[in-house]
Amino acid sequence: MSVQGLQVSLVFGAEDQAWIRREGIAVPRFWHGHGAVPVVGDVVRFGGRQFAVRARVWEHDGQSPVLRVFVGDARAPSDTSLGTL
Repeated sequence: MSVQGLQVSLVFGAEDQAWIRREGIAVPRFWHGHGAVPVVGDVVRFGGRQFAVRARVWEHDGQSPVLRVFVGDARAPSDTSLGTL
């Protein structure tokens, strides 16, 4: 599927949105120029945290398609060991 002309918008929970604003973090445009769209289960990492894609909503803003990607709450950095040895 071509994503030419598709706008992908990440949607964060209130706490993560506040963290992004407070820390002045620029959310990367992960899918800009890619030939595939995000799917449920994908994980994005930035600012030392990671977010899993939980849901997707397709919309149209009157000019182009918009894919709203809802992500779960921030998780520990990817290099954190959560298992036992």
